[in-house]
Amino acid sequence: MSKYTMEIKLDAVKRYLSGADSYKDIAESIGSTKSQVINWVKLFEAQGIKGFEKDYTAYSIQFKLDVLNFMNETGASLRETASKFNISSPSTIYHWEQILKKQGLDALEPRKKGRPSMKKETNKNELNKLAPGEDSVEALQAKIKRLEMENAYFKKVECFSSDAGKITNKIKAQVIFELKDQYEVVDLVEVAGIPRSTYYYWEKRLDQADKYGQVKETIKIIYHEHKGRYGYRRVAKELRKHGYSHDPKTINRLMNEMGLKCMVRMKKYRSYKGNVGKIAPNVLQRDFNADKMNQKWVTDVTEFHLFGEKRYLSPVLDLCNGEIIAYKVMNRPVYQLVSDMLDEAIKRIQPEDKVILHSDQGWHYQMKKYQKTLQEHQITQSMSRKGNCLDNAVMENFFGLLKSELLYLQEFESMAHFEKELEEYIRYYNYKRMKAKLKDLSPVEYRTQVLEVA
Repeated sequence: MSKYTMEIKLDAVKRYLSGADSYKDIAESIGSTKSQVINWVKLFEAQGIKGFEKDYTAYSIQFKLDVLNFMNETGASLRETASKFNISSPSTIYHWEQILKKQGLDALEPRKKGRPSMKKETNKNELNKLAPGEDSVEALQAKIKRLEMENAYFKKVECFSSDAGKITNKIKAQVIFELKDQYEVVDLVEVAGIPRSTYYYWEKRLDQADKYGQVKETIKIIYHEHKGRYGYRRVAKELRKHGYSHDPKTINRLMNEMGLKCMVRMKKYRSYKGNVGKIAPNVLQRDFNADKMNQKWVTDVTEFHLFGEKRYLSPVLDLCNGEIIAYKVMNRPVYQLVSDMLDEAIKRIQPEDKVILHSDQGWHYQMKKYQKTLQEHQITQSMSRKGNCLDNAVMENFFGLLKSELLYLQEFESMAHFEKELEEYIRYYNYKRMKAKLKDLSPVEYRTQVLEVA
């Protein structure tokens, strides 16, 4: 019986995801290791609660090859691969990998459970009668040819499945089609693990031109232009701009075939330190709709922790079009972080504007200097209720997008590199990233094409 029950594992995962404890703290409290807790978290993120339900099913040789192929083609780590395929221990995959390298394909075949059968041993002469020519030159040549065929098949399968990320029956049929002049189809389908009827079904369709060929090429361009941040719904909308009108479900299927998936959701910065100044009422009252610019603004502070350093971002978002109208990045969450941001945002205000600026109850926003600046520019201050992040949901949503589409999506060489990419992302968010709420326009496009015309 496992030392850790499902309840213990789920509790550990919840403690980490809520930001309450670190991997190390959780591991020490339950007598586990940090690595094991990380495995549980990754498994839960990939599979949910099902990841902790044991099925005790023996893994087939095809499943093992699919797992190893996915890891080799995508460059995923053992832990990431285990999470994706719901394998309890990453060391299991490592074990398969070593077996394949040292002992070959046959060694991956699952062993039969139970005690070996107590059949009467057959002497050598009887064995020769049952299997004549077993050690003959012809038999050895046949074995060699079989191994060559298996090797050729799996090499081609790896090439064909590099884009799709998984081995489909269509890919298997494509490989068999290319190898059928060298080997017998009946042997190839046995190695592939598909019925002959399935192969012949796909063979008839291999010579046909792919009616989605041009669409797939355009999908690739859109996907990589947005660095994997667009899911199939946004890709379908972008395709319409290129003259392709397809159902989003079709685009979803094509993207799955091509192995293109939206790469999208760290610790939230808590700026609340009690009452250090005056708390403003919640004027906004979760009414996040605005008819014009400079009517309702929201702001907050978030933290990034990379390379042993921290950076703090303080932006202001206009609720009319979701545009980031001002922001400031500093290595410490000092008052200047917020004051410089506010000075930049104030430059946007026109004489006739009456602005509501909403925030949480962070200490920056309780400062007399901050509140005096708001009064001088006739800005109405609004604050969320204590501990209620939904009162500032739009700002929280922006931070979620920022981290999932930038922080978790890219690798950074240094903190300076991250700051540069952060600046580029905010510009991308304002000028290029479409929003369904804005009629599939970016915030700046909506402001210039809709609001100014109106």
